[in-house]
Amino acid sequence: MGSLASDPLAGNEEKPQHIVFLDAFWMDLTEVTIAQFSLCVKESACQPPAKNRSFTRSSYYDNPEYGNYPVVFVTWNNAQQYCQWAGRRLPTEAEWEKAARGSDGSIYPWNGDIDCSQANYGACMRDTTSVGSYAAGASTYGVLDMAGNVWEWVADWFNLDYYYNSPSTNPFGPLSGGERVLRGGSWNDYAKYLRSAQRGHHTPDYLSYDLGFRCALTP
Repeated sequence: MGSLASDPLAGNEEKPQHIVFLDAFWMDLTEVTIAQFSLCVKESACQPPAKNRSFTRSSYYDNPEYGNYPVVFVTWNNAQQYCQWAGRRLPTEAEWEKAARGSDGSIYPWNGDIDCSQANYGACMRDTTSVGSYAAGASTYGVLDMAGNVWEWVADWFNLDYYYNSPSTNPFGPLSGGERVLRGGSWNDYAKYLRSAQRGHHTPDYLSYDLGFRCALTP
């Protein structure tokens, strides 16, 4: 896992490139939607998003028109609560990258360059889009929206040097830290932030109009 040695955009947080072995797991096909998240809220197992809006829409979370769009303005704890309620969990960083790039080391989830037919990023749409809208951007395993639309929380604490000491089998990240890892880039980012090896990070209480999540499951 980690970044490609030949990738000129790779940052220090993506190095060194290393091989990781993972046990079998399931990954959500898309990011968690408003309609899905609202079921958890209705059962009082989740708190509603901190804000109702998206970047350009004053009514978003409570608008049925956007039920199939990714939920945003959720903290790491909000995401964790939902996944537990759904009988799943947040994916580890290694699982997320494996689902995104497969085993061939592609820079993006697909093999090749990037444009607006494959992902929602940059100036393509300027806000979230319905999940699963970019079939051309599916990963090797058929997982959708792993590049763009919204950043995604994963389970791991962030550490700049973690890859130097990462276990080769089922790494789960540092035992503690001040920030959690984000993956995948968003509609608000340049292409370099959509690379499958790109690592974002923020405090667990952070929330934004371009940040959501998906869940994973150990079979």
